[in-house]
Amino acid sequence: MSRLSLLGNLVFSSLWSRRLAVFFVVMAVAVSTVLYLSVERLRVGAWQSFSSTVSGTDLIVGARSGSVQLMLYSVFRIGNATNNITMESVRDIEALPDVAWTVPLSLGDSHRGYRVVGTNKEYFERYRYGRDRQLAVERGRGFGDLFDVVLGAEVAEALNYEVGDRLVIAHGLGRAGLVRHDDLPFTVSGILEATGTPVDRSLHISLDAITAIHVDWSTGARARNTTPADILRQRAAAGELEAEAVTALLVGTKSKLSVFRTARAINDYEQEPLLAVLPGVALQELWSVIGTAERALSAVAFMVVLTAIVGLVATVLATLEQRRREIAILRSLGARPGVISGLLVAEAGLITLTGLVLGVAIVTVATPLVSGWLRSTYGLDLPLTISLGDLAVLTAILLAALIAALLPAWRAYRMSLSEGLGASA
Repeated sequence: MSRLSLLGNLVFSSLWSRRLAVFFVVMAVAVSTVLYLSVERLRVGAWQSFSSTVSGTDLIVGARSGSVQLMLYSVFRIGNATNNITMESVRDIEALPDVAWTVPLSLGDSHRGYRVVGTNKEYFERYRYGRDRQLAVERGRGFGDLFDVVLGAEVAEALNYEVGDRLVIAHGLGRAGLVRHDDLPFTVSGILEATGTPVDRSLHISLDAITAIHVDWSTGARARNTTPADILRQRAAAGELEAEAVTALLVGTKSKLSVFRTARAINDYEQEPLLAVLPGVALQELWSVIGTAERALSAVAFMVVLTAIVGLVATVLATLEQRRREIAILRSLGARPGVISGLLVAEAGLITLTGLVLGVAIVTVATPLVSGWLRSTYGLDLPLTISLGDLAVLTAILLAALIAALLPAWRAYRMSLSEGLGASA
C-alpha cells in the first residue's frame, strides 16, 4: 500500500471516529458557503434588477436639473421635478428624425401616500423592466373610460382594492394629500402583475384624466362650480383635454447609434432648458451612491465564512490534546512528524471541501425553487449558475482553511514521542 493511500485511510478513519463533531463542522462550513453564495447572488440580482428597473427606453427627458434627480422622480417616484415640459417641446422632440416613440409621464397627484402617474396607453406597451419584460394586467383591463385607474400590485394589496372599486385622487403628495378630487372619483379597471419595481407602488391614469380633474382649478385650488364628469368625457372624446405640460418623457430611438445624437439635440434645445439622460448611465450613478449596503452585505458574508474557518481550526486544536495518544501510537509505528502534520492538514482540507461542495449543492438546488417567487415579488433575477468569481472565492476559502490548519499541524509536529506516551500513561 502506498504512503498516499495509507494517509487517506488514516484520514477517513480518524474523521469517522469523530464523526459527530466532524458533521457539525462540515455543516458550519456548508451554511457559511450557502450564506456567502446567497448574498452574492442577491447582490448580483439586486444590481441587475436595479439597473433594469426601466429597460427598452433609450432616453428619459425632463426639466434640466441632475441626472440622478431626474431618475428619482421619473422612475422611482421620489422627489419632485424642478419644472414641467411644455407640450410644444414634447411635439418638437417627437418630430426629431431619430425618435421612434415617446411616452409622457405626468406626476403631482397621489392617493393615500402612493404616486399617481398620468400617461397614455403606450406606457403599458413601451415600458420594460428586468430582462425586457413588458407590463401585464393580472386582473381587469387597461384604460377604457376617462376615469379608469390601473393599480400597481403593491397598491392593490396594501389598500385591499379589487377591480370595480372606486377611489378618490388627491392633489399633491403625501399620505393626506392637499385637496381631494372628491367630485371626480376613479374606478379601478385593472391591476398589474407584480414587477418588483416602482410600478408596483403607482396608480396609473390617462393623461386626459390628469387634465380633466384639473379643468376647474386655478392657483392650486378648485373652483366652487365644477364641470360634471359626463361633460368631461365628451370633451375628452372630442380631443379638447390635451395636457399643457408633462413632468417627464420616455423616449425610444430608431437605432442605438442615434441615441447620443438625439440626447445632444434635446440637451441643446433652445425653447426651454431640458435634460436627456441614458437610463443605464444614470442608474449606475445612482447605484454608486446607494451601493454601500451591497458592500456591507458582502463584508458580512465574508465574516461568516471567516468565522467558519476559525471554528474549524479551533475544533482541530481542541481535539489535538485528546489525540495525543493517537499521535504517539502513530509515531511509535514509524510515522514521521511530517506525516502527522499532513494528516491534520488533510483532515481540515477534506472537511472544508465537503462543506463547500454541500453548500454549493444546496444553493444550486434552492435557487431555481425560489427564483420565481423572488422575480414576481421583488423583481430579482438570480443567476442560476456558479460564476468564475464564485469559484475563485471558494478556492480561496479552501486554501485559507489549509493555511489555517498549519497551526495545529505545527503543534502536532512539535509533539515528541515521549510527550505522547507520557499523556497516555
